[in-house]
Amino acid sequence: MDQLNIFEQKSQDDILGFAPLAERVRPQTLDGFIGQAHLLGPGKILDRIIRHRRFHSLILWGPPGCGKTTLAKIIASQTETHLVYLSAVMAGAKEIRAAVQEARETLARTKARTWLFIDEIHRLNKAQQDTLLPHVENGTILLLGATTENPSFEIIRPLLSRAQVAVLEPLEEVHLRQIVARTLSDTQKGLGKYPARLAPDAEDYLIAASGGDARIILNAIEMAVLTTAPGEDGIRLVDIETAKEALLRKSVHYDKAGEEHFNIISALHKSVRGSDPDAALYWLARMLEGGEDPLYLARRIIRMASEDIGLADPLALTQAVDAFQAYHFLGSPEGELALAQAVVYLCLAPKSNSVYTAFGKARDIAKNSGDARVPLHIRNAPTGFMKKLGYGRQYKYPHDHEEGWVPEVYMPEALTGERFYDPQPRGWEGRWLELLETRRQKVREIIESEDGANK
Repeated sequence: MDQLNIFEQKSQDDILGFAPLAERVRPQTLDGFIGQAHLLGPGKILDRIIRHRRFHSLILWGPPGCGKTTLAKIIASQTETHLVYLSAVMAGAKEIRAAVQEARETLARTKARTWLFIDEIHRLNKAQQDTLLPHVENGTILLLGATTENPSFEIIRPLLSRAQVAVLEPLEEVHLRQIVARTLSDTQKGLGKYPARLAPDAEDYLIAASGGDARIILNAIEMAVLTTAPGEDGIRLVDIETAKEALLRKSVHYDKAGEEHFNIISALHKSVRGSDPDAALYWLARMLEGGEDPLYLARRIIRMASEDIGLADPLALTQAVDAFQAYHFLGSPEGELALAQAVVYLCLAPKSNSVYTAFGKARDIAKNSGDARVPLHIRNAPTGFMKKLGYGRQYKYPHDHEEGWVPEVYMPEALTGERFYDPQPRGWEGRWLELLETRRQKVREIIESEDGANK
């Protein structure tokens, strides 16, 4: 049996030797773990779980390369529990049931609890998550899920209510520099056997481009170091050009189908609303660089023009629609400039949400007043019978009057006096404030005179 264990260990070591650098240097204990002090600091949630063996199902939510998988393995090892690893990409109900059975057998044999670690748990469908639920509820397994997606969107509510969510942050610059230094000096699992150093601008570039993802920077460093020849002093110097070639493309943290999509489109919209063209251009570029559909962005820009500028500058909607058409005609990358132009125009335009607010109020009233009758004088009267009933009687044709409008009641009787639209004093919209108020005052006088006559 001992000989078999030796061979098994050698096989695992061989596999680890061929593994990517990020896998090889994965820390095995909390002492070697870097970052996430808000979870691991004294008295914090994960510190309490590990220190006091207070077992509770956990969902580790954070961006790629922040340490979710590493942390899960450390939690299992330091709480002296059994760990079963599943990847949601490959696991289904069959694998989940097998893991539950293994947990039962382990508990009966060794009295040890079992953490069921499910990587990318957001990829499990509802039925698969339902399979987990009773076993989490009765304590057969301790769920340890890792996800890059917002659990409130991707995890079913009953399962989420039985787990605590630990939010991991992207690694900070200081943490990435520590990881780089440790990796370059580690002769066992890192790159210490290939003496190397990064030029300061090369290290700065890789750290800035990694987006807080340790895996990205480790993969780039491994490629850069192994493809750089030693100098006369035996040291491999990785310069900025080598760093750029090793990274190939900067990491743009953006998920078209996930929470980050909604976060960034919200940031773009709010930057336009807040009249900040610099921020708006940045968020527009982030989405385009992340692979977002430019026509989706064009449609959202049209929405911004109506919602946040409206009649303060009617040309804003024209600019937005023109940008949509220009992109449709030119495609990428040329057409993206039209989107940028529209975004800047919308930022600089005077703002008004008066139409947006007015239409919302009108819809709310309309939902509850669907039986309000159209006043007789503005009804259509295509037949003589309808005219006898009073349809269209005493209708005043505005074009027959010098000012082009007449004080007239167009609202249903039950809604007379309702006011939805309140224009802002800014821009084109503000030019019509006085005229609109004059019209409304005269209509109020008509209503009041009719009320007086009816008493």
